Amino acid sequence: MAKEGIHPNYREVLFLDLSNGFKFVTRSCVSTKETGTTDDGRELPLFKLDTSSESHPFYTGTQKSVDNMGGRVERFRNRFGKLATPSK
Repeated sequence: MAKEGIHPNYREVLFLDLSNGFKFVTRSCVSTKETGTTDDGRELPLFKLDTSSESHPFYTGTQKSVDNMGGRVERFRNRFGKLATPSK
């Protein structure tokens, strides 16, 4: 048996991505003051996110790779790589 009053309130929470309006429901202990309605009409605690997997550049494939940044890395190495050699 679990002790009473020491466990966080683990329940279903509606997460809302503010950048694109994407909603998803998962179980969480996060504290919220607002409630939101799911697509199926359930009223759940609402937690607002700045970004989620639906809007993050890494997951959407819009993230730029360091390798294709117009030669910036190579210019940096050419310019500052020479400073790494020990001087006499």
